[in-house]
Amino acid sequence: MTEVRFYHLQRRTLEQALPKILEKVLERGWRAVVLAGSPERVDALNQHLWTYDPSSFLPHGAARDGFAAEQPVWLTAEEENPNGATVQVLVDGVTSDAMGTFDLVCDLFDGNDGDAVLAARERWKTCKAAGHALTYWQQNDRGGWEKRA
Repeated sequence: MTEVRFYHLQRRTLEQALPKILEKVLERGWRAVVLAGSPERVDALNQHLWTYDPSSFLPHGAARDGFAAEQPVWLTAEEENPNGATVQVLVDGVTSDAMGTFDLVCDLFDGNDGDAVLAARERWKTCKAAGHALTYWQQNDRGGWEKRA
């Protein structure tokens, strides 16, 4: 059974929240695959992760960078796991048929977009029906996360 965490972004953007979540993944010695909605989005996130914090280093790569098996964080718009990741991060409302092959899946969605919230509710229902262990996390006033369900 896969643990699926839904992250309801309200006070921070994906670009602000994603690096922090990936830092936590790496702190635990895990590897991640970030599945984005398009190759263009992968390129934008790839660039952002190099520049989001001048005092930080978040090792990652995408197809243009190569060396997939060596990357602790792999960014892609394809259903793949070339780096042997145990964590899958879903952004842009994407879904994955491979969720059950990961120990942990993090679904990040924009809580300020009504359509994104409705779509996340549908993904929650689908994950629940599939028997995954679900948790729901919401941003608090300090920018941290609180487990709500």
